[in-house]
Amino acid sequence: MILLRTYAIALLGVAVFTALDLPLPWLLGPIAACLIAGLLGLDLRGLKPVNEAMRAVLGVAVGATLSLSVVLSMAAMWPTLMMIPVLIALSAVIGVPYFQRLWGFDFATSYYSAMPGGLQDMLVFGEEAGGDVRALSLIHATRVMVIVTILPFVLEWGWEVDLSNPPGAPAASIPVAQLALMVLAGLVGWQVARRVGLFGASILGPMIAAGILAMLGILQYRPPAEAIWAAQFFIGMTVGAKYAGVTGPEVRRDVLAALGFCVVLLVLALIFTEAVILLGLAPPLDALLAFAPGGQAEMTVLALLTGADMAFVIAHHILRIVTVIVGAPVASRWLSPKPPG
Repeated sequence: MILLRTYAIALLGVAVFTALDLPLPWLLGPIAACLIAGLLGLDLRGLKPVNEAMRAVLGVAVGATLSLSVVLSMAAMWPTLMMIPVLIALSAVIGVPYFQRLWGFDFATSYYSAMPGGLQDMLVFGEEAGGDVRALSLIHATRVMVIVTILPFVLEWGWEVDLSNPPGAPAASIPVAQLALMVLAGLVGWQVARRVGLFGASILGPMIAAGILAMLGILQYRPPAEAIWAAQFFIGMTVGAKYAGVTGPEVRRDVLAALGFCVVLLVLALIFTEAVILLGLAPPLDALLAFAPGGQAEMTVLALLTGADMAFVIAHHILRIVTVIVGAPVASRWLSPKPPG
């Protein structure tokens, strides 16, 4: 019953955004509708296996765009890739005092709230360090929600990027053998990556598998438009549903603190984007999507829909997640609560 209610609310969001001609109705509609429902006290829930499968769809979509020439071109990205650790360091230097001194969070919660990493990774490491898991969940969910909500409006209304084009060809126009290859790449890549412990296995595993097939010339199509729309729907619903059960004090403290830090992250992203543009290192659209501190899956959706350089955008987000994750275990051991005496 709760699951059906969640789907119905998310579909209502799609219908409202479509009727109002707002950008990305299949992504932003579910986010908005589930966010409102969660704040009103409704219990919402999604199916984790379905959500993971939708991330696999995005991984296949990215991998299918790769070619040998594109992969080789990644070596030339080093000047902008080197900016990612600097951006993360600045996020920590500004974010930790912001959360600790201004909002009264403990040091562990402040540190992992300031890190623009993956939601699940930050929750795991934050809990090990003795942080407030509920606060971390709301702060990172708010970060992703704000970035993913604001960027489409900036792109469409400020930069006049057309987000209304279909994200792919209709399923009926793609050979069945190619569709089967996509499913195979998604399932095998996901499971192999999970078994070897690869971070972001559900999206990176399928991306690697599909990329290999694409570079060999075996996979020649991207996932159909229907699959990309479905991925947007479930990812948007998952982001919005994280607000189910949120209380008044949590809104006043955790969500408001997150909203304030989102302004900091957006300003930092714009500064680095402007630097990349002025130095002539990348086109404006690619630079903005590469340095935007949103979720990996959500940024993949935007890159697919805007026609950005997929290799450039994804390489920077992978490095961002890797940098945060590599530093997190060290910080986790450092911050772990010590027994008295």
